[in-house]
Amino acid sequence: MAPAHRVVSGRAGQQRSPGWHRPVPPRRRRPLSLPSLLVRSSLAAALAVALTAGACGGESFSADRDTTTTERPAPAAAEATTTTAAARPERPEPADPTTTAPEPVDAGDLRPPSPGADPAALAAQIAAAEATLRRPDVTEAEVAAAGLTQQVAYRQLGDHPEWDAAVLDALPAELRPVAESQAAAPRDLRALAGEPSAEMPAWRIVAPEPADDLVAWYEAAGAEFGVPWQHLAAINLVETGMGRIRGTSVAGAQGPMQFMPATWEAYGEGDVDDPSQAIRAAARYLAAHGAPADMAGALWHYNHSDRYVRAVQRYADLVVEHPGAYAGFHAWGIWYRTTAGDLYLPVGWEAQEPVPVDRYLATYPG
Repeated sequence: MAPAHRVVSGRAGQQRSPGWHRPVPPRRRRPLSLPSLLVRSSLAAALAVALTAGACGGESFSADRDTTTTERPAPAAAEATTTTAAARPERPEPADPTTTAPEPVDAGDLRPPSPGADPAALAAQIAAAEATLRRPDVTEAEVAAAGLTQQVAYRQLGDHPEWDAAVLDALPAELRPVAESQAAAPRDLRALAGEPSAEMPAWRIVAPEPADDLVAWYEAAGAEFGVPWQHLAAINLVETGMGRIRGTSVAGAQGPMQFMPATWEAYGEGDVDDPSQAIRAAARYLAAHGAPADMAGALWHYNHSDRYVRAVQRYADLVVEHPGAYAGFHAWGIWYRTTAGDLYLPVGWEAQEPVPVDRYLATYPG
């Protein structure tokens, strides 16, 4: 199955039917809850820097899809993962009932900040975002803003490998391996992408399901099939930005976990667009192909690319390293690789046919 080349954050592909219109405000839903994962926890052991991951969470890669690849990883590969041993942290203490509840976060109003323009500014941006996401008392609004800042900063570092040494030197020691992992992300998944597009995709961008709901579905599917839930979260992130992209990939993959129709027929039950059912099918598929004993091999079957395997593994390990990583990933937005650069697609974007980039920029300058 060919990749949906141009997505730089979430993945899926293009549907062609007439009409497009400006983004509309997203359907009002219950507020995103602060992930239960954000608990009081000290920084875990630093990650080994071996794998890389994808630019802001997403090229288009689907279950059982064939891409131009390197060789399949050997079973029980040497790169060990810590995810299988990670337990879900306890929920944080309930808020003081006498305090005023914060306003719900409207994902449609959020826009990414500009990235740091030099290594020193970028290191400061990364450190501030990571500090916010790792705070036990962080609010929903702070998570939403810090997640987008984190995404923008790591995308910038991914685009500037010549800045690596200066940025890492300027970061606190405990964040250096995290930044190395996050910076490697865009480099691997970008290598799987095709040429930049002159058109914006025929997608609808929606707010993701609440973070706690997604974790509950990852955990339930993982427990049923013996798959670490962090890997399911990482696949969901890379495939569709945790369900933000609604649309069929150029390869024909569908749903939040991007299943090809024949693969869904074999491993899925119910609706491929239903996140809980798609997550369960992904866990079932991975277990049928060697997970958890051969996680690398199972991921390779999901998408026949060593780069994809490394990307997903790295994201999963980051969630294990600190629960704030999951909160940040849940806040990441969708970017699309175009001839005018990587362009951000806000929640509410909807096009029923591809839109020329210049037309998009006339509507959404900058």
